[in-house]
Amino acid sequence: MKVAVFSAKRYDRELLAAANTTAGHELHFFDDLLDPSTVVLAAGCGAICVFVNDVLDEEVLAALAAGGTHLVALRCTGFNNVDLKAAAVLGVRVVRVTEYSPYSVAEHAVALILALRRKIHRAYNRTRDGNFELDGLLGADLHGCTVGVIGTGKIGRVFARIMSGFGCELIAYDKFPSADFERMGGRYVPLRELAARSHIVSLHCPLTPETHYLVDAGALALAKPGAILINTSRGGLVDTEAVIASLKSGQLGALGIDVYEQESDLFFQDLSSSIIPDDVIQRLVSFPNVIVTGHQAFFTREAVGAICATTIASISDYAAGRPLAHEVHVGG
Repeated sequence: MKVAVFSAKRYDRELLAAANTTAGHELHFFDDLLDPSTVVLAAGCGAICVFVNDVLDEEVLAALAAGGTHLVALRCTGFNNVDLKAAAVLGVRVVRVTEYSPYSVAEHAVALILALRRKIHRAYNRTRDGNFELDGLLGADLHGCTVGVIGTGKIGRVFARIMSGFGCELIAYDKFPSADFERMGGRYVPLRELAARSHIVSLHCPLTPETHYLVDAGALALAKPGAILINTSRGGLVDTEAVIASLKSGQLGALGIDVYEQESDLFFQDLSSSIIPDDVIQRLVSFPNVIVTGHQAFFTREAVGAICATTIASISDYAAGRPLAHEVHVGG
């Protein structure tokens, strides 16, 4: 099958090509982000392969269908960038990667916590300049902390298990409680209680209309003073302006994010020689108690290899007329 691969970086080309060795699909790689101006590149392709920041609204989906594309293969878990209702009406089927390596994202969240808690990012910059002074680098133990986990799916549970190993108390909020989380000693509490009791809050839930701005000014006002907030899920879970205000007031002690609501204009690009017009991200990175990484939590060889293998397998199943195990339908 002829497949247009959008937002294709060097690693996408290498690992998708490796996964495609036996499948034999005709992969056409494009650096471009998929949007109304680039959708023409998919003309004549039966399927497209896209990533988190590609645009799949009604306009783009209609153009894809008109050009003969009837499968969208997301090489990611989230699908909030796809208008599923429009896809269903147009006869465009959508598949995603339902799981890859939950360890990659969970471990990255823990890395952000350790860096912020022990000020490793600041120490790194100091020692590179020959400054080995400890003043200003006083950290705090993780042992004994209360960690609030919002979302206890596979990633959230792996994260919780790691934090349990540090000797942390685990509390969580999820509309669908997990017996596995409770077996590791975790306890479910209302969201307001989680916000008020947690020294560290880590987000591991999908972005839906219900969870949009789950962390807003109201939630931050309830937070334990000095708490750390971690987001490795989706940028829209957090009201960034409210977070900045909370950081400035000292209510929020530190922030570690791997995702950002307006990341499509920034992430996966080298803008080091450019003037970045996004004042919000510029303010965020100016704080000494904030770490921003560019959507790299998933980015391990194990995880990306699994993502590529699952994506190619879904395309092969579609081409062969087999059931699509990872198909996304309206309503999730």
